Order: sequence, then structure tokens, then C-alpha cells
Amino acid sequence: MHYLLKLFTTSHCHLCELAHELVSQHRDGHELQCVEITDSERLLEAYGPRVPVLQRTDTLTELDWPFDKDDIQRFLET
Repeated sequence: MHYLLKLFTTSHCHLCELAHELVSQHRDGHELQCVEITDSERLLEAYGPRVPVLQRTDTLTELDWPFDKDDIQRFLET
């Protein structure tokens, strides 16, 4: 089963760039959408201090940074 992954990020964020690269390499065929949190006050409040954050849209579970490829694999399998 494939589902959409959302990566909550902000521009000029080195950690967000690292997370995007890592998730892109290990997304196991799932579609990836980057969401710029500064475009929404609600998202900025929810994710501002936490970015980057990876979310599965099928379960709405989230994986906060720092994560590595093994963390991503476990996250996708649950």
C-alpha cells in the first residue's frame, strides 16, 4: 500500500535539506510532498520548533528530526 508522505520544512533550513535528501532516498516508492510551514500560521505554530517533521497521511503519525534511514524504514512499516 502506498500513501503520501508530507515533510514539513522551512526554507533556508539545513536540517530540512538533509531530511529531504534522506527521505527522498528511502521513501520506498511513497509519494513525497514538502510543506512550507511559513505559508500558514497554524502550521508555523504546530511545527515551527520541530521541523523537519515527516508525516504519513494514512495514519497521521509523525517522525520528528533527528532520524536516519533505519528510523524511516521502521516508520514506514508501522
